[in-house]
Amino acid sequence: MSEQLKKKAFLLDVQSCTGCKTCMVACKDKNDLAAGIRWRRVVEYTGGEWLPLPDGTFRQDVFAYYVSVSCNHCHEPICVAGCPTGAMHKNEDGIVVVDSALCMGCRYCEWSCPYSAPQFDSKMGQMTKCDMCHDELDQGGLPACVAACPTRALGVVDIAEGPDEVAGHASVAPLPEEDCTFPDLVIKPSRTGKPVGSTAGKIANPEEVKDA
Repeated sequence: MSEQLKKKAFLLDVQSCTGCKTCMVACKDKNDLAAGIRWRRVVEYTGGEWLPLPDGTFRQDVFAYYVSVSCNHCHEPICVAGCPTGAMHKNEDGIVVVDSALCMGCRYCEWSCPYSAPQFDSKMGQMTKCDMCHDELDQGGLPACVAACPTRALGVVDIAEGPDEVAGHASVAPLPEEDCTFPDLVIKPSRTGKPVGSTAGKIANPEEVKDA
């Protein structure tokens, strides 16, 4: 794989994530985000029930796991395609960023993104989003969310450019189908992880994650 074809992607080990939300706090603190703006959110996905057995006893198939979600800096970002001013754009390093000089706060990017990554700042009247802490990456460091994760469930890896290389890496419920944007996200599923499109569970904390 040639060096120029590599870009950074978030790695999430679902089995190791405890749902502590330290990544959310670190992101808000590092970027001084206003109340209600969450560039990274932790989705709690739960399901299962008690099932009766022929002998009159019961067994259970209850499950719960966490999926930490932010901007996935997709190979085919819908937010970029739908931005009328070019404010939302993808840098050469693959990171999707917002040019505040061009953003008019129309929120088209917010409405189109299946991961709810762009967040509207009503005080600024503009869109904001995760930029993968590119200032830290440029200095050889890590994004704040990754550096703060106590179980090392979050990481950053090199990934090849192109939809064929990223397909199949982000398949876990309740995330959307990958082929809508080809997210640059690598997920290691848990033992109880459900496939994309599964109706076996539900999001237990919708007030925290909106439409993630």
